Amino acid sequence: MREIILSFPKQFKIGFKAAKGIKVLGNFKKLLICGMGGSALPGEVLKIWLKEKEIKLPVEIHRNYSLPFNVDKKTLTIIISYSGNTEETLSAFKKARREKLKLVAITSGGNLLKICKRSKVPLVVVPKSYPPRLALGFLFSSLMKVLTNSKIIRGISREILSLESKIKLKKLEKEGKNLAKKLKQKILLIYAPEKICVLAKIWKINFNETSKVPSFYNCFPELNHNEIVGFESFGKNFHTILFIDKSQNPKILKREILTAKILKEKAVESSFVFLKGKGVLPKIFSNVILGNWVSYYLALEHKKDPLEEKLIAEFKKKMKV
Repeated sequence: MREIILSFPKQFKIGFKAAKGIKVLGNFKKLLICGMGGSALPGEVLKIWLKEKEIKLPVEIHRNYSLPFNVDKKTLTIIISYSGNTEETLSAFKKARREKLKLVAITSGGNLLKICKRSKVPLVVVPKSYPPRLALGFLFSSLMKVLTNSKIIRGISREILSLESKIKLKKLEKEGKNLAKKLKQKILLIYAPEKICVLAKIWKINFNETSKVPSFYNCFPELNHNEIVGFESFGKNFHTILFIDKSQNPKILKREILTAKILKEKAVESSFVFLKGKGVLPKIFSNVILGNWVSYYLALEHKKDPLEEKLIAEFKKKMKV
């Protein structure tokens, strides 16, 4: 897995190239992105980017079977399944085809690839044999290139293609390794400001799948209105990780510092993680890669195979019975 993380920044150019010429033209008023697990994350990152750039483009992430009720002819439906075999996403894809909606798909293979080729649905094929959560660079850059080709967004090419040079892999690895040592045998809680809460979600997914530990996330300021009360009874088995963005509202920063102070009184340890980089995408993906390193080294601390996912495989097998 270490080699995959080290090569992660190269994914942006590869994914961008994979989507060359793939487009869907139309007068679209919103996007619907259908995907599960790591395959849904490109849409979440897109939403952060749009908000930071103050671009008013509604984006809905659909993590379920079929389609939501509010899809119409002015919706571009984007199907993302890294494996190409995700049950829920294939259900959404088939429903969209029956409804004759405008579609584009991103995958590395599987049934989704076969159906798209057979039915001539616009398709981006990215490299295979990666865990979906570690293929985010391929999937996100492909998504952004499709949206650029389709004239839905513009001015993203240079931003994407410069990412590889802006991510400091070795520094992030050292920081991740040191943080992992503090997290052994703990239930992990990742807290972030609302506007970047998806980053907390990505870390939670990595801790679950890579480190094989229980992990949960929440957002400021909402968590101060409910979750914090839960520590009145339980504390010592938890460790909180709080994301700090220097550009955030000072009130949010005050909440984070005060939350850590209160939790310390309840025997809950906390670690602060500062977002690094200039610009929204370098900040996002430096944080994502740091999370990859932390979860990888925590898996080693627990003597777990970071790439093995026995319980997911067993669950999928039983669902087919």
